[in-house]
Amino acid sequence: MTDKITLNQLSSHEEVYLLDKEFSNKYPWYTSNDYFINCLKENLEDKRITLIAFYEGVLAGCCHLLHNSNYPFFESENIPEINDLNVFPEFRRKKIASKIFDELERIASKNSKMIGLGVGLYKDYGNAQIMYNKRGYIMDGKGITYKNIQVLPGKSVMVDDDLLMYLVKKLDE
Repeated sequence: MTDKITLNQLSSHEEVYLLDKEFSNKYPWYTSNDYFINCLKENLEDKRITLIAFYEGVLAGCCHLLHNSNYPFFESENIPEINDLNVFPEFRRKKIASKIFDELERIASKNSKMIGLGVGLYKDYGNAQIMYNKRGYIMDGKGITYKNIQVLPGKSVMVDDDLLMYLVKKLDE
């Protein structure tokens, strides 16, 4: 089944346009704000790797590897971060996310013994939480964050996409 899946690193304005168009078509909440243009720029500057996934030649999603995380613990420990995994709903349960993760973990293992990611805490992230656990990701022990700032006991935060628990995984050498 995985031979139906191909991965390419974001490298052109045509791919930016394709991503922007498909995200706009599939998600009413999505607004471009030059997001993928900035991703392309960072790919060309070797600040991130954006993998674009295709299933039988059709765009199925994308994910990023940030060489320098915005999460303070990852930043201080030089842990690269898998970021913003998105497989379009009609392509889920086809092992696309697993293939993306295999490749990003392989890339990260060249320069790091660890890799990390953040995951949301409400139900929409349930499948991702299960997948990350099955792949060997464990909580980093630093608690939850809101907009990458540690949430302190007794403080209130909004339960939205910025409320995250960060996880880490030891990579094979």
